[in-house]
Amino acid sequence: MTTDTLDPFAPLRQAVQGITRMTPIGRITRLDATGFFVNGLSDHARLGDDVYYRGDDDIPQRAEVVRLDRDGLWATPFGPATGLRIGLPVRAGGAPMLAPDTSWIGRVVDPFGRPLDDRPIGGGLARPLRRAPPPAGRRGGMGLRQTTGLAVLDTMLPVAAGQRIGLFAGSGVGKSTLLGMLARRMQADVCVLALVGERGREVSDFVNTVLGPEGMKRTVVMAATSDMPAPVRRRCAFSAMTVAEHFRDRGLSVLYLCDSVTRLAEAHREVASAAGEAAELRGHPPSLTPLLASLAERAGPGIDGQGMISAVFSVLVAGSDMEEPVADIVRGQLDGHVVLSRDIAEAGRFPAVDVLRSVSRSLPDVATAEENALITETRRLFGVYDRAELMVSSGLYERGANPEIDRAVALVPRLNEVFTQTNLSTAQEAFQQIAAVLGRTYRPMA
Repeated sequence: MTTDTLDPFAPLRQAVQGITRMTPIGRITRLDATGFFVNGLSDHARLGDDVYYRGDDDIPQRAEVVRLDRDGLWATPFGPATGLRIGLPVRAGGAPMLAPDTSWIGRVVDPFGRPLDDRPIGGGLARPLRRAPPPAGRRGGMGLRQTTGLAVLDTMLPVAAGQRIGLFAGSGVGKSTLLGMLARRMQADVCVLALVGERGREVSDFVNTVLGPEGMKRTVVMAATSDMPAPVRRRCAFSAMTVAEHFRDRGLSVLYLCDSVTRLAEAHREVASAAGEAAELRGHPPSLTPLLASLAERAGPGIDGQGMISAVFSVLVAGSDMEEPVADIVRGQLDGHVVLSRDIAEAGRFPAVDVLRSVSRSLPDVATAEENALITETRRLFGVYDRAELMVSSGLYERGANPEIDRAVALVPRLNEVFTQTNLSTAQEAFQQIAAVLGRTYRPMA
């Protein structure tokens, strides 16, 4: 096993220092299918802390404190409720910690850092799971444009180092495939992938087929499958962010992928409901907004001497409803959003990016003046085509009636051919092709 610290005994030293002579003990006084109430620990635990107990099989189990009262606390278990009973002893466990390590690259782990591939795994220094983002006044700005190999992203919707974007898509329009392409091709030293609430078969398929050996060479996959309790699924995204911070703090460029924020929100709704919080935000609790903000803010540029975390958060949008609560919250917290369209996917164009509905807030800074002019003209053409498409397809438009529409009808299909390319080595290649379609010249910077 390897460790990321120069002192090989540092993790052991930290563990020894964390040992206390006396451990506060409480007892379960009430319980139901969602969790249990403990008397005697309200003075020794904080909201979000872990507590431990032993079930009938005598194996240590843990739960998360989700509500505190004067006379006790309410906790939701990270495992099945089998073996819980009135009077069962429960001890305080303190704030949740995780001990990421370089040896995790190429591995699949759960939100507690345990391997899911039946092989031993190393551990480094423990880090708090709940951590404040770098101070706002000391953070750097976004870095240079990152190459993804995908023409539409490298040109119309560029991703800069340290940028946080949302990937909004319905089911079956190529979201997972696009995430896999980014994991394999986007510029980064390390990729951390959080699979929140995925089905077990799909986790295996994503690792072996979508990522493949090429993608896994630099990737840590953290998975909490759909059958796991809601607290585990909710913790998955934050544990993965802790892993990303581990590498960022060592000066590395990190790509963080979360699939998906929607399932994270569903898991949080279950936990919040068990804690007694009312669902007032179209079925979601009010605490969802600060929860998602606390995750998104931890990504982005670090401070001096640190690297950057570029992040992609996928959001499932039923019926392309960008105004539903999760999509609306996420869109306002990030530095851009990429919308995948079912109509475009059904037309056989992949990645099925809807250029007009997508925005990258790294523009215009990460593109040259010449590139920004090409982007502006291309967007204008797509806008003209979008407004006239119904008339053209229904035969109500007569060619020659409007030169702008004629030009859009002639050029947009050719631009779409450029945007479906997924094996470019530089953004300049795609810009040259766009310029050729528009009848312009393009001189890439040296």
